[in-house]
Amino acid sequence: MKTLFTLFAFFCFAHSAFATDFIEGMEDVPMMSGLMQTESDSIAFGNEESRFIETYLSGDFSFSEVEDFYLETLPQLGWSFESRKQNALSFKRDKDVIDIVREEASPLLVRITLKSRE
Repeated sequence: MKTLFTLFAFFCFAHSAFATDFIEGMEDVPMMSGLMQTESDSIAFGNEESRFIETYLSGDFSFSEVEDFYLETLPQLGWSFESRKQNALSFKRDKDVIDIVREEASPLLVRITLKSRE
């Protein structure tokens, strides 16, 4: 039911953010249109109580454009902005945390990690 609500909320608010898909393995985290997921570098493990998923996205954008996208989009899906550090954003929702980190600037490589808080 929560997933259905998340999808509904995303589609209701998608006009203000330009997402076209969700990140594979992170069905509740949208992918900015124009970014590509590097599936061979993805890591996922967990169970019903906790999870750890990490993936990489690349594209022809600046990290500030990626930051703007996630700062606008994730709160519409129930994620709360936690912090901004040098080249990194952090969000939380329920028992999960998302970290969005710029690994390389040119070409842009972004690491997104979704993990359960203890």
